[in-house]
Amino acid sequence: MKSILEFVREKEIKMAIFSVIGAVDDATLGYYHPKKHEYKKIMLKRPLEIANAFGNISLKDGQPFAHLHAVLSDAKGRTYAGHLVSATVFAAEIHLLELIGDTLEREHDQTTGLALWKFKE
Repeated sequence: MKSILEFVREKEIKMAIFSVIGAVDDATLGYYHPKKHEYKKIMLKRPLEIANAFGNISLKDGQPFAHLHAVLSDAKGRTYAGHLVSATVFAAEIHLLELIGDTLEREHDQTTGLALWKFKE
């Protein structure tokens, strides 16, 4: 995530979609508890394959913000999925597609407790 954000800042990209494949040495996924308005962390302290990951770039507080969900698999083929909180990347390939148009910006949503896209009315 840190590398993706550095890249989009350098290239002045405000909106994009991206996908990732590869492998990580460890990862922390998140599951959002809607009633408590908090993420439950799922810590995976072992090598994992990035079976699929898809995310987007938009603005939050005027700065690029990355949102990514991932499906990770272990050596036995068990899968784990959720919001990617952090990971130590072993190797990864990223496909990023810049989006052109009205910039999407995230704002705090009182109902969900999340930073959601604010659409122009």
